[in-house]
Amino acid sequence: MNRINRTVESLKRNKMDAYYCDTKEDACKLVKALINKGDVISSGGSVTLKETGVYDIITSPDYNYLDRSAPGITREEIEEVYRKTFSADAFFTSANAVTENGELYNVDGNSNRVAAILYGPKSVVVVCGYNKIVKNIDEAVRRVKCIAAPKNTVRLNLDTYCAETGKCVSLADENAELCSGCHSDGRVCCNYVVCAQQRHINRIKVIIIGEEYGY
Repeated sequence: MNRINRTVESLKRNKMDAYYCDTKEDACKLVKALINKGDVISSGGSVTLKETGVYDIITSPDYNYLDRSAPGITREEIEEVYRKTFSADAFFTSANAVTENGELYNVDGNSNRVAAILYGPKSVVVVCGYNKIVKNIDEAVRRVKCIAAPKNTVRLNLDTYCAETGKCVSLADENAELCSGCHSDGRVCCNYVVCAQQRHINRIKVIIIGEEYGY
């Protein structure tokens, strides 16, 4: 619990609004308090949002959800959803890692997720299980290479080295750098984003749950 408290206080120091919830049920109650009926809402691809029930809330008829996975949607329509997201009232996502220093670390392939975190939507709500907390950026990088990227490439049925082996190929190279990795067309590690102290105070809201969720 000390680690969670440290992380929450660090996020607040970095001008992000941060909350702790014991359970996913508490988190869902908080989510409803952070948005208003009729809000235009979008989200990034997230196992956490679905496991916690947050996805069910934001896709309910109470809100105007921008659905990039609607039945029959075309690639052009998906791209339009991505563009409309920049004008949304709220964007929901998780994070690949949250450091005890109050930083959010995200690595993205398509990068609509990190783009919306950085700019556009009036409010960004990040929902994380406590398993996403790491000591620092170095641990965040390793977490993505050993956990988040391999599991997501399997989930998305992508042909990558980490999907086959469970870890990034760069870990075998002592001279590897931050962005080192495979050159597969299915690579999900394309853009690397660290959110530190924010200029737009409390635009980013981080909900940490005292349970394990997502990758």
